[in-house]
Parts: sequence; structure tokens; C-alpha cells
Amino acid sequence: MKIVVLGAGVLGVTTAWYLARAGAEVIVLDRQREPGMETSYANAGELSYGMTSPWAAPGVPKKAIKWLFMRHRPLFIWPLISPTMWAWGLRMLANCNETAYRVNKARMVRVSDYSRRALTDLMAEMPMDFELRERGTLQLFRTEKQLKGSKADQEVLAEFGSPFEVLDRDGCIAAEPGLAHVAEKFVGGLRLTADRTGDCRMFTQALAKKAEEKGVTFRYGVTIMGLGMKDGRIASVRTDHGTETADAFVCCMGPFAPILLKQVGIKVPIYPIKGYSITLPVTDSDAAPQSTIMDETHKVAITRLGDRIRVAGQAEIIGYNQKLGSHATDTVRHVVKDLFPKGGDLSQIKGWTGLRPMTPDGTPVIGPTRIPNLYLNTGHGTLGWTMACGSARAVADIVMGRPPEIDMDGLTAARYG
Repeated sequence: MKIVVLGAGVLGVTTAWYLARAGAEVIVLDRQREPGMETSYANAGELSYGMTSPWAAPGVPKKAIKWLFMRHRPLFIWPLISPTMWAWGLRMLANCNETAYRVNKARMVRVSDYSRRALTDLMAEMPMDFELRERGTLQLFRTEKQLKGSKADQEVLAEFGSPFEVLDRDGCIAAEPGLAHVAEKFVGGLRLTADRTGDCRMFTQALAKKAEEKGVTFRYGVTIMGLGMKDGRIASVRTDHGTETADAFVCCMGPFAPILLKQVGIKVPIYPIKGYSITLPVTDSDAAPQSTIMDETHKVAITRLGDRIRVAGQAEIIGYNQKLGSHATDTVRHVVKDLFPKGGDLSQIKGWTGLRPMTPDGTPVIGPTRIPNLYLNTGHGTLGWTMACGSARAVADIVMGRPPEIDMDGLTAARYG
């Protein structure tokens, strides 16, 4: 069985790996020069199993208004004349209630928990170096109100069996000694002990090499132009380097998936949410983060990646704009300087921006479509790496005609009608 995977980010590469392992002939197409060069390139480095939650949650609309007026704000909204943007925003607002939140959270946790187990199996089967650390995530609260507000999250974590610890100031410092230098700036935290950290791009590139050894063909520098249909099925994919035919096609194109899928009448509400990160070298290991700290106030993650610190965050709603402006990383710069002033060399910062493929309900879109040989693995938002192995394993099973190991209810494009 010949299968074409569209996209060589972490979702595309993991999909190709599991398909090849199942015995398929796999070709991966991507416009970049190597794997993991777009959304997977410089993300937060979190495998956030315990922090798997939809952005659409009760109280978020009120918080969003407050964020827009913060000096170092986590959210930017540019009022574009875009029906797609406003329709997506309205659908997200419709999910900002307790009932929808619990449904969406349950779906997302189902995928991330399966992905945690799938990655564990993968590492046991095939060790790879991607600067993995298994020291959890510390959600840091600067105010008592935030700490008290985490009660609802604790109840959800307990409901889904996700291990956590509630820490006071001293407990936070015990988990992250570098915070001792700024102890007056926070009151406590919620530590998610099952979370991992690592370099997503390193993982993607290492797995791509393993996939090549399995027989996967990667074709880089190839721009995907469209899909050709025949007799109600996808017959080919058109590229600037010619046409490729196959028995089945898997779309792993992140925020660009809806543009391609619209050509064949499939509409999925995925919108590009722009995010930023900076990477800087560690100067003092004891004063730097040891794992990931999520600053609840600014919604910024600070992650230790070997001898580097990755700081990522912000959500900018501005369409497909990928420009890295001169002040774009001000918020993430502020947070690392504020919490770990002695940990890294701020004069050697490297900035990056990328587009996250967000659905209005937070849940990815994976599995079959109404076109019999077209499958999706996209829409994971900020949790693409967290959910990658589980999503890819489930999609590969479905493509190969095997029952997936997780319940697919609510995960496919069918939930959008």
C-alpha cells in the first residue's frame, strides 16, 4: 500500500514512522529543506500531558479583555477583515462554558495520555537523543487568586488520573532552585509530575532518520499545490515538482491544512495562531530552570533544553503573517529576565515565530474524512508534540485498516458536520 504524507513536521514524521512500521510504502512531501522546520522548529519544548487543556474555557473571554491591556500581554488581536477569523473566534467563544470545556478536555486528555504511552514505547524500542528530561512542569502562580483558582484544574486532573502536587513557595523553590533568586515574585505553584521536556525539532529530525532506514522517502523543497480527485477519491497530489499518485493520503500540514482541504470540499475550522519563542545559552546552571515553568500571569513557558533555555508564549491573531518584528518577543524576554535573571545570557537571544494550528474547541482533527482515502492529522494547536505519537499511531492504524487503540469519538472531522 502506497501512502503519501503531506508535511514533515512532528505530526507528519511520526505518522510516516508508524505507517512504515506497519508495512506501508510511504512518501513524505514538504516545502522546507529538512524536517521540523516550521511549527515544530522552536516551540516551548513541553510534553504537556498534565497541562492538556483547551484554550476555550469558562472565564477566558473576561480574562482575554484584561490581557489586551497588560504591558507584557499574552494575547494580541488584530481586527482583520476576515470572515474566517471572526467565524473561528465566535466558535471558540461558544466553547467557553463548563459543559463544552469538560467534553473538549476529556477528548484532548484521551489523546495526550495515549501519546505519552506511545512515546514511552517508542523510546524503549528505539532510543533517540532529543534532550529529554522527565522532571514535570511547574505552573507558577504570582497571586493567591491564581493559586485558589487552580482548584478547578486540580479537580479535572484528579478526575483524569493525571498526577500533580500543590506547592507553596518553598516547594516551588525545591522543585526549581533557580527561583530562589526571585522568591518574592510568586506565592506557589501546581507541579504536573508526569510532564516531560525536550527539543521537538531534534526529535523530529532523529525520527525522520529512523523512518528513512525503514524505507520512508522524504522529498524536501516540494510545494504542495492541490489534490486531484477521481471517482470520489483522492487520485493524486499536485506539486511544483509534478504529480504523485498513491492509494491513500494523510494531511499533516498544520495551519495550512484548511487551505488545501477546501479544494476538495472539506472544511475544518483550523486557524493559525501566531506564537513566539526565544532561545538563549545557559550561563549559570543553578540559576537556570531545570525543567519547564509556566508563568500563569503571562502564559509563557520557560524550558531547559540541555545547555539552552527556551522561552515561548504569546498568542497573536493576525492570520498567516509570519514576520518576526523587532518588539515581537518583548513579553517572553521580560518573563525569563524576571524569573531567571542570572540563568542565561540575554545578549545571545535567538528569536523565532511560528503558526499554531488551532481548532475552536482545542481538540485536534485526526482520522478519516468523508473522502475514503483521505485522512487528517492536524489541528493540535500548542500541543502538537505532546499529542504527536498517539495521534500518529491512531491514524496509522486506521489507514492500515486496523482498529485504533483509543476511542476516536469526537476526534475526527465528523464533529464539525
